Amino acid sequence: MSSLVLDFQEMDKTKLLLVGGKGLNLGEISKIEGIQVPEGFCVTTVGYQKAIVQNETYHTLLDQLNMLTVEDRDQIGEISGKIRHIIMEVEIPSDVVTAVTHYLSQFGDEHAYAVRSSATAEDLPHASFAGQQDTYLNIIGVDAILEHISKCWASLFTDRAVIYRMQNGFDHSQVYLSVIVQRMIFPQASGILFTADPITSSRKLLSIDASFGLGEALVSGLVSADCYKVQDEEIVDKMIATKQLAIYGRKEGGTEAHQIDPDQQKIPTLTEQQIFQLARIGRQIEAHFGQPQDIEWCLAHDTFYIVQSRPITTLYPIPEANDQDNHVYVSVGHQQMMTDPMKPLGLSFYLLTTPAPMRKAGGRLFVDIAPRLATPVGRETLLNTLGSDPLIKGALMTIIERDFIKLIPNDQTAPIPGRSNTDMLEQFENDPSLVTDLMKRSRTSIEELKQNIQTKSGADLFDFILEDLQELKKILFDPQSTKVFMSAMNASAWINEKMYEWLGEKNAADTLTQSVANNITSEMGLALLDVADVIRPYPEVIDYLQHVKDEHFWDDLVKLDGGQETQDAIYAYLDKFGMRCAGEIDISRTRWSEKPITLVPLILGNIKNFEPNAGNRKFEQGLREALEKQQELLDRLKQLEDGEQKAEETKRVISLIRNFIGYREYPKYGMINRYFVYKQALMKEAEQLVQACVIHDKEDIYYLTFEELHEVVRTNKLDYQIISKRKNEYKYYEKLTPPRVITSDGEIITGKYQRDNLPTEAIIGLPVSSGVIEGRARIILKMEDADLEDGDILVTVFTDPSWTPLFVSIKGLVTEVGGLMTHGAVIAREYGIPTVVGVENATTLIQDGQRIRVNGTEGYIEIL
Repeated sequence: MSSLVLDFQEMDKTKLLLVGGKGLNLGEISKIEGIQVPEGFCVTTVGYQKAIVQNETYHTLLDQLNMLTVEDRDQIGEISGKIRHIIMEVEIPSDVVTAVTHYLSQFGDEHAYAVRSSATAEDLPHASFAGQQDTYLNIIGVDAILEHISKCWASLFTDRAVIYRMQNGFDHSQVYLSVIVQRMIFPQASGILFTADPITSSRKLLSIDASFGLGEALVSGLVSADCYKVQDEEIVDKMIATKQLAIYGRKEGGTEAHQIDPDQQKIPTLTEQQIFQLARIGRQIEAHFGQPQDIEWCLAHDTFYIVQSRPITTLYPIPEANDQDNHVYVSVGHQQMMTDPMKPLGLSFYLLTTPAPMRKAGGRLFVDIAPRLATPVGRETLLNTLGSDPLIKGALMTIIERDFIKLIPNDQTAPIPGRSNTDMLEQFENDPSLVTDLMKRSRTSIEELKQNIQTKSGADLFDFILEDLQELKKILFDPQSTKVFMSAMNASAWINEKMYEWLGEKNAADTLTQSVANNITSEMGLALLDVADVIRPYPEVIDYLQHVKDEHFWDDLVKLDGGQETQDAIYAYLDKFGMRCAGEIDISRTRWSEKPITLVPLILGNIKNFEPNAGNRKFEQGLREALEKQQELLDRLKQLEDGEQKAEETKRVISLIRNFIGYREYPKYGMINRYFVYKQALMKEAEQLVQACVIHDKEDIYYLTFEELHEVVRTNKLDYQIISKRKNEYKYYEKLTPPRVITSDGEIITGKYQRDNLPTEAIIGLPVSSGVIEGRARIILKMEDADLEDGDILVTVFTDPSWTPLFVSIKGLVTEVGGLMTHGAVIAREYGIPTVVGVENATTLIQDGQRIRVNGTEGYIEIL
């Protein structure tokens, strides 16, 4: 009998598969000293399995359900309905009936009970499944309770529960249901308590929703609730709702809604003393579970009872710190245009490369800017460097106004005397050979690395890579290299500032940066147009490429007319750009050289959308527009007072931009090149580990840090559970949206765009490449899924350099992430594409196929 029904006191962490998430948590809470949980027991999943194990129709329907996807809503509804019907008709096994009757007689079967579902995939740290299964209140008598146990079992297959499992990757046949039968409390008030604020995510701010009667009214959204916020033993905010309804239990069982007297409707549900008492209970439960909780409570006869507690799974994790001080973290992904999570190997390579004080959270990296916020100079520098993104700048201003990071008194760092862009530019030597020398040095160094790494293996390889990373850093952070692209960025800022001041011309530098020399990223887009030119004359090859599915497409390709020429052209392209891919700062991402088929849809798109020689024509056109803009500005300047001098100075600054802005993309190209050389060497080690049965797949090494992998290669030993655990964590991280700015309290602070005179329905963002364009919006979340036609507007989350080949086909660009000098913005300006970045939720606000207008000069989008 014991495995069929368990008392709350008998439940512990080992019983998850018997009692489900909700049951397990109730068992845990009932053991915390001083916390009241209404008494009860749990009908374990064994009962559910016994009831349905012999039913063949049930298993057939389950197999059918497992073959469907979220899109098959009608079939899901039909099959789920049949399964629910079967479960309701199945007789509850006699030993389950005996066990339930026995427990009820101990607790008193004349009492009213709440009958709640508890699934094995519920209230887990990474998936809450909140509200997916059913709960029944005020159920009286053994027969009624048994009937509602069947109803709970059936609720495992409500449409919403089935779809939720599909979305979260749970197999329906591996999820079981237990049922909690719990003494009914008839409360004067009830509600929900979050131990972290669900709006801002602050872990210090506790939030209480409260209303009269049973909590079901609040959970189901029937009534408005009072809301109280508590921080550090102080009520910091109170919102008293007008409470017109409350739900109460009926004598004969079940529940009903009551109107509340008008003079009672505005009375606070809880007294201040009760609010503080509840807050203390919340903190106690949170401490027990070691993470923020979403708690359901009720108040009867001046006693708080806890009826449920689950982890809050939607909070972004706080970057780890080694002290109790206040910290402020800025997202690296928003600077690098890659907000997806990175795998542990990718994170550790990036950490080995960067000198900045980085912290990990949710599979992403964050820079701790607290030390810089502690000095006046640091604050000024931060606002200047991060200030081009108004959403980050606004958040930093809020933090400074709140005095969250205290200024160091009598700070000895002398402020840097204000140097204008003009001063910096005057000191810079305008010599294009600086760029060719820097690029040559990087290329030579990579060739040497490719030679030397061939001879390394095992533990020696790791020592060699660590040593070579020092060379990478030397090149990446070479002061001369930084000076070159900083001078171009300062020159762009100077042009925009002066042309607006002198001529009233906005964003003049956008046109002047089109088709510059030495931009490795924009060359990559044009070079793929050249590949299309090679393939265009061969219809047989084009037809073949339209139907290839697997990676071995080379084998049959060379047999076709034009196949060899196609292969040569793609290989030559990969030789120069094959180390790139989406999310390339993560070394574990699949490179184009490793999966060339990724490029096939892009090449076919270029063949369809362009005439021969389009790459050269595009470059020439951009060059013409840039030179015409330069001439036009100089002519207009000459008409002004001191016109000759202004024109002379402007011409020199434009020359700086055109000589040096293209180089801005090169250091990253060098870094990604090196990463790919390291990766290829490490994949050979991974093959050895697979052969030695240390790991199952080569890709398993991505879930280890560099140091851990070093150790595994040295010892040929690994606890494989680490890999499984990290894979699950990564899946969870993929569902999270990283914040731009987060504090050590877990609070996500957001800035706003402060702009007037925009059209009423405009969607606002940051203008980074001027011009206005109308076209069809294409929502594309993965580059390889792109199906673009000439003239489309690309709407996506972020674009790193690997997206550049798509830029040749589009007329406008909208991204959720980005800044003035991020890669997408630089390339958009060079190709002359009107672009708005930093548009919150762009991929959900704009729908695929809608006609939109992108205003890249003022920074907004209109849906037409």
